[in-house]
Amino acid sequence: MRAKLIALAGLTLVGLTACTPTVRVEVAPITIYAKLDANVRLQLDEDVKALISKNPNLF
Repeated sequence: MRAKLIALAGLTLVGLTACTPTVRVEVAPITIYAKLDANVRLQLDEDVKALISKNPNLF
């Protein structure tokens, strides 16, 4: 009787693990395109020069 219970428990355990659902998630990469205008670069360059001239010990 005990052997039958052990066998039944083993079969139940195998049956439960055989039906485990699998979830797969695919994530697509995100691509970001940025275009800087020459005017933006020039303005940033001027702002940095002004900041350095106001604070010479900054760097």
